[in-house]
Amino acid sequence: MEQYELELIDKYRETDEELNTLLDNHVSYEKILEKYETKPFLTPSEELEMKEIKKKKLAGKTRIHTLLSKYKQMEE
Repeated sequence: MEQYELELIDKYRETDEELNTLLDNHVSYEKILEKYETKPFLTPSEELEMKEIKKKKLAGKTRIHTLLSKYKQMEE
């Protein structure tokens, strides 16, 4: 993320519950994915869960960028 986006996150995270939740989820998903990536072998259920987490992480990231775009427009 760009520095300006990080500043927007710092500014609005405490007042925007959705943004805060999305960011927390993003970090949680990242930690789970890191655990799976260190395993030498994944079971089929783990592979499925990993794919689902990646989808959720991407959807959350998209929503974060949408919220940041809204805040950018508000600040112009």
